[in-house]
Amino acid sequence: MIDAQYPVLARLVADQVKAAPDQEKFFSKRFDDDTYDSLARLEDLAGHVVKLIGDDQQTFLDDYAWLCIEQLNEELYFRRHKKYRLSTFEEAYRLVYANREYMTRYMNGLLMTQLWWKNHFDVIDYYRRAFLATNKPGYSHLEIGPGHGLFIYFAAADPNAGSVTGWDISESSIDSTKNALKTLGLQSLPKLELQDLFKGPKGAFDSVVFSEVIEHMEEPRAALDVIRSVVAPGGRLFLNMPINSPAPDHLFNLDTPEDLVDFVEAAGFVIEEKGLFPATNQTLEAARKKKMTISCAFIARRK
Repeated sequence: MIDAQYPVLARLVADQVKAAPDQEKFFSKRFDDDTYDSLARLEDLAGHVVKLIGDDQQTFLDDYAWLCIEQLNEELYFRRHKKYRLSTFEEAYRLVYANREYMTRYMNGLLMTQLWWKNHFDVIDYYRRAFLATNKPGYSHLEIGPGHGLFIYFAAADPNAGSVTGWDISESSIDSTKNALKTLGLQSLPKLELQDLFKGPKGAFDSVVFSEVIEHMEEPRAALDVIRSVVAPGGRLFLNMPINSPAPDHLFNLDTPEDLVDFVEAAGFVIEEKGLFPATNQTLEAARKKKMTISCAFIARRK
């Protein structure tokens, strides 16, 4: 399935299929169209993921299989009702965020999707190559909601970065991010701060990342208004939002990438570049037609 020249990835794929035999067909197609360069970058990312999962590999593989079932249930609801199951943060908090066992499994599974779901890998690859690599020397960087830590890790490990900061609303999430960054081997950790986006954040950053957060919000436009205020003049925003992508805690959706372009530009940004990445084993044309997941990664500059 995966060439032996990518040993970390090949072993993980084999172990994941063993943990979830019903997904063998999915995995047999997953890597068909990947180039050698893409597979080499996947191998690199797999090396980081292996560090994060450590001795708990089987738990993470099992939690990914569990997450796929949860996602399927949400997908069926979305198809039947033409909307996401939840609509308020209170619901998401009660059913997902306040349930420690559920959240642990959810986050474990999501970490594995950075490799297994092509749209998730394509976004982080696009972020590294099209956004971070084109930042100006000595840039100041902010990530809002750093989560599993991979995005902020690549910024903190970038010798071109001047300063790196992460904001999160949850102290436990900050602790998890710190632990992840230490596990990944960072000698100097970025500044990780407890910050509610809607309670007077301060600062002006050349580079701001808001990845897979806005779809969890009841007030997405208000969030973009705040984010615009912390992007320095001439600074850039990396915004990643999946559309038509039901999940246990997703609240906000738009029908098309063009709708999202309009939404972001109405908040005072100019989109300079965009990557549209359809769900695994789907073409962009098919994803549009069938209203399936498309990860929309935008590089935008404040007006």
